[in-house]
Amino acid sequence: MKSIMNKGNYWLEEFDALSIKGKDSNRFLNGLTTSNMNLQNEVVQTCWLTPKGALRAILEIYFYENHKIIIALEGDLYEIKKFFEDMIFPSDDILLSNIFKHFRIQEVDESIPWREGCPKLIKETNIEEYLKKNNFEVFDQVRLAEWKILQALPKLNYEIEGTHNPLELGLLDLVDFNKGCYLGQETMARLRKLSSLKQEIRVWSGSFPEGNNICKNKKIYLNEIKDTVVGYITSYIFYENLKVIGLAIIKNKYLAEHESFYLEDFGDINMKKSIGTIFL
Repeated sequence: MKSIMNKGNYWLEEFDALSIKGKDSNRFLNGLTTSNMNLQNEVVQTCWLTPKGALRAILEIYFYENHKIIIALEGDLYEIKKFFEDMIFPSDDILLSNIFKHFRIQEVDESIPWREGCPKLIKETNIEEYLKKNNFEVFDQVRLAEWKILQALPKLNYEIEGTHNPLELGLLDLVDFNKGCYLGQETMARLRKLSSLKQEIRVWSGSFPEGNNICKNKKIYLNEIKDTVVGYITSYIFYENLKVIGLAIIKNKYLAEHESFYLEDFGDINMKKSIGTIFL
């Protein structure tokens, strides 16, 4: 797939955020997310799972001297805050703030995974002045959406919809298998013992006839005979007239021998593993 992005630009986005403080906050977050909160990193990217191991949110946690700021890169932070509040015991030294808005910026490069960037929270209130002062050129919404798909960044209510685990979605490096118990840990440990996953996320592309619409969960077939379903569409966007890129969940057993599959009413589509994904 030919790249449609340019290098040297920035991902700027305003996210819901909340602050957490208290001497028990590291232990508390360790029990509810997939990453290790005790490694003294300035920023930790992590997953919040269901008890059965399905991905519910991708979080980014910024560590400061007296508090931490949590933003939901993908996920409903109001739902997360409510769950966190229900998990706090009266004896816990933990204080959650109200949810507020916070701008985040990160230089992006199509040649490296999104998690290898250096994200930063912007304290300045005048964003336009901040960008001008630093000579930052940011993606518009369309180009940002393209970059996120090429990075296979799962999206709430599309790839993140209560079914898929973070390993299928290429987020293996956001799961720490050596730390203690956390929400969904038993499922993650069981999946790690498998030689491979049953299905994996892929970036797909195609050129489609005018007037045709793609629906979420549309079946993908092995070929035009349509007797073998290999996966389904989870999301997509149009760009450059009738060209389309998107994400799909594909059964692993068909990925080794095939790079293209068939979509009814549209024809052949090409599949590619994203540089933003890491699997078992």
